Amino acid sequence: MKTLRILAIDDHEMTMLGYKFILERLVFDDTNIIVDTANTFDTGKARIEESVNSFKYDIIFLDVQLFPPDEDQPHNGEDLGVLARKLVPESKIVFMSSFSDNYRINSILKSVDPDGYLVKTDIDPKTLEDAIKTIIDGTPYYSAKVLSAIRKKMSNDIILDEKDKKILYHLSIGTKTKDLENHVQLSSSSIENRKRHLKSLFGTENKNDLALILEAKKRGFI
Repeated sequence: MKTLRILAIDDHEMTMLGYKFILERLVFDDTNIIVDTANTFDTGKARIEESVNSFKYDIIFLDVQLFPPDEDQPHNGEDLGVLARKLVPESKIVFMSSFSDNYRINSILKSVDPDGYLVKTDIDPKTLEDAIKTIIDGTPYYSAKVLSAIRKKMSNDIILDEKDKKILYHLSIGTKTKDLENHVQLSSSSIENRKRHLKSLFGTENKNDLALILEAKKRGFI
C-alpha cells in the first residue's frame, strides 16, 4: 500500500483538526493517508526543514495568516511557501486561506507558484477530495474565487509595479495616505505622484481615493 504524507499548517487548531479528520478518511486506491499538523509559523518551519533529511511531504497545506490579526508578526504562510519551494521543491504546496482578495491571491501565485489555492469558504469535503486527486496527478487546483481573481488579472491591459499594487492594497484596507510611507518605502511626494498616475490610468482623475479603489477592485488589482 502506498502512503500519501500531508503536512497541514494552520493557526486555528479546530480548522486544522477538521482537515486532518477529512483527509485521513479519504478513500484512494491502495493509498494510506497520513496527516501531520502544525499551528504556528515556527513549528511549521521546523517540520518543513526536518523533512529535507527524512521523508518528503507529498503535499503541504498552508494557511496565509498564522497569527491573530491584531498581533504584529514578521512572517506568515506565504513565507513558509517560499521556504518550502526552496528546500523541498518536490512537495506540492497548497494554500487554504480565508484571504480571497485579488491582491493577496495574485501575490502568492507570483511569489510561490503554488500547486493549489483554495479559499476556505469554497472548501467542503468533496472539494478537498477533488483538490487532492487533481494535485497528486500533477494538475494545479484553484477554487472558484481564486479562478475569478486569476481571470480578472489576465483580462487587464494595465501594468502596475509592486509599489503601485501596494499603494492600492493599503488604501483599500483603510491605510491613510500619510501612513503609506511605512508600507511602501517611498517619500510622501512620490506616493502622491503615484496616486495621481494611478487615478489617470484607471480613469478616476478629479475623484477621491474611494473611486480609485472601486475601479481597481473592478479590474481585479485588489
